[in-house]
Amino acid sequence: MKRLFPALIVASLLVPAVSQAHDVWLEPSSTVLSGDEARITVDAGSGNDKFYYNHRPLALNDLAITSPSGKAIEPENEFKGALRSGFDVTLTEDGTYRIAVAGQGVFARWKEGDQNKRWYGKPEDLDKNVPKDAQDLMVRERIQRIETFVTKGNPSELEPVGKGLALSGDTHPNDLYAGETAKFVLTLDGEPARNLKVEIVRDGARYRDSVEEMIVETDDQGRFEVKWPQAGLYWLHADVEDNKTSTPVAKDRNVAYVATLEVLPE
Repeated sequence: MKRLFPALIVASLLVPAVSQAHDVWLEPSSTVLSGDEARITVDAGSGNDKFYYNHRPLALNDLAITSPSGKAIEPENEFKGALRSGFDVTLTEDGTYRIAVAGQGVFARWKEGDQNKRWYGKPEDLDKNVPKDAQDLMVRERIQRIETFVTKGNPSELEPVGKGLALSGDTHPNDLYAGETAKFVLTLDGEPARNLKVEIVRDGARYRDSVEEMIVETDDQGRFEVKWPQAGLYWLHADVEDNKTSTPVAKDRNVAYVATLEVLPE
């Protein structure tokens, strides 16, 4: 399956640019906790194997942590290392927290004489960085969501996401157990993401003879099911290309989604 985004030159941008050969993720130290106050650490990076840090840290420019009551939570002890970035989160409310790096940008490619030029950034900065008379100009919109879910106490309902790809459904993302079947819905701009392939990979692929990825497809209602073969962390990925852009100059868009889910023992 396609990886998140084609190779880009610029790395320090709103939406993290990732080489075509590398995957991205958020990895929480725990996803289900209890007690009056709980803390987690989240690592963020990219690599050839899921949850194996061998490429570069994930940019956290668009990090958003939302509490069960909908409040924005500030990350603590944020850092950026050579191969990973990360932060801590203190969970004071009971319920489910959504932790996401989600953003929108535009990628432009054009020619100046015999030179190929590229730029990536905020849509509103396009005119300042790309010549109006650019030769062979190609502009693509990019929307991504990289996220995970953490629950303190009992799981709570998640607010719907109206932009880009997002996960919902009958099964709560922090109520997953080995041997059971989860029932999810994938949405695109708040509507069912129909007939879309979803890739799911269990952690530890680096130490297996094969990746053992599971490929499922959404139905006309955006629904899909996953029977978890065993406990562990799972990387879930989907992307789609269409022409439903919100940036007038962009001809098409790429929308990508990644979630890290923890499946507990039976």
